[in-house]
Amino acid sequence: MARAKTYALNKNKYLLPPEKDRLEFILEQFLDRNLRDCLLLALALKTGARASELLLLEKDFINSYDKSLFIPGIKGSNDRELPLNTRIFEALQRHANQQEGFTLFPISYNRLRQIWQFYRPVHKKFHSLRHTFAIDLYKKTKDIRLVQFALGHRNITNTMIYADYAYSQTELRKLIL
Repeated sequence: MARAKTYALNKNKYLLPPEKDRLEFILEQFLDRNLRDCLLLALALKTGARASELLLLEKDFINSYDKSLFIPGIKGSNDRELPLNTRIFEALQRHANQQEGFTLFPISYNRLRQIWQFYRPVHKKFHSLRHTFAIDLYKKTKDIRLVQFALGHRNITNTMIYADYAYSQTELRKLIL
């Protein structure tokens, strides 16, 4: 009988801390010169939003009162509203004011991939930003339900890979090193 394949994280599926630091440095350097592109990548890193979710964002999804962003769920996931730090929120408002129409990022998925290829600090997929966000959030909070909410997962089983990965790495370090 064939075994069901389980999804597992490894260091090729998320940004390692020095890689994340490098990306944040790059984005900070270019944010004022290339607002749209850097903002897209910063939002992915700071919200864990999928590429398709980012491309569906509308101006009306910006909540000025709470300095947050509404992210409509796709692929059967839940909608969520996530707070943004002041720098990214102000950049998002500036970008929204420059945009005509309702959509915040009226570009194609292929264009988003090109942007990622230009700015990425290492040869990893765009989706690695979502995994990086989830791992960082779990390590900070140890709250798997919060990670589930932030990612929009309906089933906690999908979220457990982050807790399992963080736990196994931490425990192995304690035992082996």
